[in-house]
Amino acid sequence: MASGDFCLPGEGMEILQQVCSKQLPPCNLSEEDLLQNPHFSKLLLSLSKHMDESGLSLSLAKEQDQAWKEVRLHKTTWLRSEILQRVIQELLVDYYVKIQDTNLTSEDKKFHETLEQRLLVTQLTQLLGPSQEREMPPLLGLEKADLLELMPPSEDFVWMRARLPLEVEEQLKKKCFTLLCYHDPNSDSDHETLKAAKVWKLAEILVNEKQQCQDAKSQQKEQMVLLEKKSATYSQVLLRCLTLLHRLLQEHRLKTQSELDRISAQYLEIKCSAMILKLRMEELKILSDTYTAEKVEVHRFIR
Repeated sequence: MASGDFCLPGEGMEILQQVCSKQLPPCNLSEEDLLQNPHFSKLLLSLSKHMDESGLSLSLAKEQDQAWKEVRLHKTTWLRSEILQRVIQELLVDYYVKIQDTNLTSEDKKFHETLEQRLLVTQLTQLLGPSQEREMPPLLGLEKADLLELMPPSEDFVWMRARLPLEVEEQLKKKCFTLLCYHDPNSDSDHETLKAAKVWKLAEILVNEKQQCQDAKSQQKEQMVLLEKKSATYSQVLLRCLTLLHRLLQEHRLKTQSELDRISAQYLEIKCSAMILKLRMEELKILSDTYTAEKVEVHRFIR
């Protein structure tokens, strides 16, 4: 794309780089690319006004937020019923673990047996489903009315239902204390009242810690993007440096090679002369040691 009269100011360049790194992560564009294609940069800036931080359009992001709110609402409703179901099942499991305990009263046994009977009949009734929607014959020929006959007496059920919230509350309190001691082992020796006070603030503490973890992950992601950009820039700078070094080597080596050769020849010539002089000195030293002054005078007289 050819360059036009449009030019990005410094602030616009910073905004555009944030858009490319957050809202448009596939656009791995450098500052040089953006400067060379100003009209494309202008297009990206225009698109950023119609997108949120995640890169979705504003209308689609609004619909997504609404959908997530509904999902969280349904999830919360399901979790409440699921937690209650599991707590009741754990109550029955604990009862069968303690069934050999002689400390269990007749009321405890009556409560758990009534609860178990009511729970089983309700689950089996749900498995049968409405009779008008079944195409196949019912399992074992059972009808809903047959199962309702197995319900505990109404007075036992009313008594059990009145006691059930207290038992569920006690079971949930044990779970909360267990979670608190796992999060803060030092709380294991605290008084029950102090534990309850800490449990009251535990949810807020966990939410804050979760938010801190998410913020740390976001910062790590930003740092990774920045590190990748710096690594790419560093590699490009290294390549340019290597190119410059190669060019300098090629250009200056040819210019200085002749001078280096001349200096090397002079050095070798001087070194050769020094070796010749050293040999001559050794020769004269040998002669002087072999022939004394008297011997030289006798040889001169003989000649």
